[in-house]
Amino acid sequence: MTRAPFQILLFPFRAAASASEPEYAIFRRSDYEECWQGIAGGGHIGESPEEAARREAFEEAGIAAPLRLIKLDSTATVPVVHVSGFVWGPDTLVIPEHTFGAELDYGDLRLSAEHTEYRWVTYEAASRLLMWDSNKNALWELNYRLTGRQIPDDE
Repeated sequence: MTRAPFQILLFPFRAAASASEPEYAIFRRSDYEECWQGIAGGGHIGESPEEAARREAFEEAGIAAPLRLIKLDSTATVPVVHVSGFVWGPDTLVIPEHTFGAELDYGDLRLSAEHTEYRWVTYEAASRLLMWDSNKNALWELNYRLTGRQIPDDE
């Protein structure tokens, strides 16, 4: 299928068995070991961002059907050179990144070759490990929507 000019970012989350705060799954990239991120990938022509998020969740982590998919307001743009080059012509320099949360009731995920490991972590731990600001921003929004608790930057 042909690549569409948008990107998705998705954070799986679940209720933590031993805590009142949710846990978030973050993923270590196989091509850049220091990089932890959410599930990220490109849309296909004819797919909506939500459809792309569901497909990428299945392809990268084996998530067949989340309990619910939460569309976040957080958006960013990604330089095309970081995703697929100038396949949409010389005038398309950045593409939008649409963000989501995906509620799960299980913790075992199946990794694709894009990642070497995943971890279920608290918001605070994820914030320290995530590399990209767009990931940190989307995770902050998701955490706030789920808990209603604003986390200070220095916590």
